[in-house]
Amino acid sequence: MTDLDWSRLQAFAAVAETGSLTAAARQLGLSQPTLGRQIKALEDALGLSLFVRQPRGLVPTEVGLELLPAARAMREAAGRLALAAAGRSAEIAGTVRLTASNFVSLHILPGLLAGIRTAEPEIQIELVPSDQSRNLLFREADLALRMYRPEQLDVVTQYLGEIELGLFAAKTYLDRRGRPTRPEDLRHHDLVGYDADETLIRGMREMGLPAEQDWFDLRCDDHNVLWELIRAGCGLGFGQLRVGEADPLVERLLPELPLPSLPVWLTAPDAMRRVPRIRRVWDLLADGLRAHLAPPAGRGS
Repeated sequence: MTDLDWSRLQAFAAVAETGSLTAAARQLGLSQPTLGRQIKALEDALGLSLFVRQPRGLVPTEVGLELLPAARAMREAAGRLALAAAGRSAEIAGTVRLTASNFVSLHILPGLLAGIRTAEPEIQIELVPSDQSRNLLFREADLALRMYRPEQLDVVTQYLGEIELGLFAAKTYLDRRGRPTRPEDLRHHDLVGYDADETLIRGMREMGLPAEQDWFDLRCDDHNVLWELIRAGCGLGFGQLRVGEADPLVERLLPELPLPSLPVWLTAPDAMRRVPRIRRVWDLLADGLRAHLAPPAGRGS
């Protein structure tokens, strides 16, 4: 028991929480076979069976459930230790790990990161595009761009502004099908929207349009793919205003629509925010992002 490998306990906690080797491997940045070997090695070291395989994935055994709180406590202690150690660094050089949504990572961050690298060539950037929230206190990232206000303790946040949304369609589609002149016309056009995510449906209903899933002729929950479908002429869809207005293939429609906007928060663990290289990237990101955002809308600081 004194020779237990921490990485195996981390693997155990991740599999127990996600319910599958695939999801846990993606969360930890490992391959599925590697994670499977870690679980097997832990079971051999303990002389216990920790999981039962079921059609929907892996379910902890009774003894696995008993051990899970201790594994979580060790993970949190390891995270605090790593944060405390990293927070002592006074070097401007080094690596900063940044996570943001897939769409922001593809359409907004490349130019900003090029500017940061030019300004601070000794700082290396690891970009983690993900639509899942990374746990900053477990050192899964040093900085995060969120579309909501983080509620975790021991993190600092800065509200930067709003990402405005617009209704767009490819010019080729509009030349073929005509341009809507009022919200009611949307029902007579091909619409591109989300699949399992009901955000658009709820938003359209708030605008007085009784939208249902079958209103959307093409559906996808990946925001980058969804935008490419709009650009290809598959139909009308919603996208980030600054990205759409800069795209020569699409045209904005019905600008009077009362669309919501997305708040943008920059977040870091409190201990890491004081590290010079992370503070420097924080400041450069905040300055660069403001050119892509509408001014703050009274959501607090």
